[in-house]
Amino acid sequence: MQAAVVSGVPAGEVRERLAGFVGEVAGGLAVRSQRENALVYVRGLVEHGGRKSLQPTLFRLEETPARYESVQQFLADSPWPPQLLVRACAERVCPEIDLVAWVVDDTGIVKDGRHSPGVKRQYSGTLGKVGNCQVTVSVHAIGERGTLPIGWRLYLPEDWCADWERRRKAKIPDTVRFATKPGLALELVREAAGWQIARVPVLADQAYGDDSDFRAGLDALELEYVAAVGARTSVYGPETTFVVPERSSAKGRPPTVARADRPAQTARALAETLPAEAWTSVPCRTNPSGEVLESRFAFVRVVAALPVRRRHPPRWEWLIIEWPDGHKAPSDYWLANLPEDTHPERLARLARLRWTIELDYRQLKGELGLDHYEGRSYHGFHHHTALVTCAHAFLTLERLCPKAPRPA
Repeated sequence: MQAAVVSGVPAGEVRERLAGFVGEVAGGLAVRSQRENALVYVRGLVEHGGRKSLQPTLFRLEETPARYESVQQFLADSPWPPQLLVRACAERVCPEIDLVAWVVDDTGIVKDGRHSPGVKRQYSGTLGKVGNCQVTVSVHAIGERGTLPIGWRLYLPEDWCADWERRRKAKIPDTVRFATKPGLALELVREAAGWQIARVPVLADQAYGDDSDFRAGLDALELEYVAAVGARTSVYGPETTFVVPERSSAKGRPPTVARADRPAQTARALAETLPAEAWTSVPCRTNPSGEVLESRFAFVRVVAALPVRRRHPPRWEWLIIEWPDGHKAPSDYWLANLPEDTHPERLARLARLRWTIELDYRQLKGELGLDHYEGRSYHGFHHHTALVTCAHAFLTLERLCPKAPRPA
């Protein structure tokens, strides 16, 4: 088992708990062999180090060639819905970790060749450059006592979606169409919002926050959000008044769209005009050693200009600006739809909480083999991520389990 989690615990006890957990969350799988294969695969992800691709994993588990064939079919071709397993994990684990936020992000998975679904030369934050890779969008539940992935969707570039021969070979369903990464993230969040888990603020980086449709979609779901945006984001400041113009003639439809009484300005320009008293030092995060860290922030009520220009009603949001002491310019900006009376420290802490997703990705890849799936099946990729979620969920519960002794 993972040494950092269960060192010193008799293997039999942990395997018994693992079997019980997988039996619980995989109980919705219709066929007994599916439930058995789910347990074998999750055992392989949890129990052994090294490469987590299927053949060496089952070899380490001393499984038979027949089991290998069965698990391979279970991953690549079996029609079970991966969200069934992810939802069961979420509804079992999220109440245990005291949810604070959901975090939206994406990660690159380095791949050779061109036949794995979605693979191409594209930018990956994991690589920090353009490289041959897949990119998967994910949503993670972040709590005071742990984390858990609660949704996965493989990003398919437009050229992949248009190439029906490659789609057929990768077993991509005909119903799957091109969607942007913010569009995929919104689908995942909408799905999770229907589960029996706490609805908490959604956090996102600039790649998602700059998409006004993504923010509007979250607001339409009645979900709060804190989303990073760029310095050039155009906003109307707090003094702006919006008025529907009077009808200019008796002909035609009367105006219905409110107009601003002044021009919009960039978030950077607004920050530079704020008075000194608008800025205050606020606790924004606690580091792993328990030290509370502060930074200098301003919190301003604004209306994003782009939706108004698209003839949508003005919607007031928080513009959160971080301008650390000694810096020549603000370092970060966020838009948030939390209530007007939200305490500044809560806004700042939510804005700075998104970094925890990097720890999740580190464990999912470094310990649980998220990036080790070698199949070329679209379903197989999503089955793999669901089973990785199951392994992650079990280890999260193990860390909280009083029966699991910790290393000395």
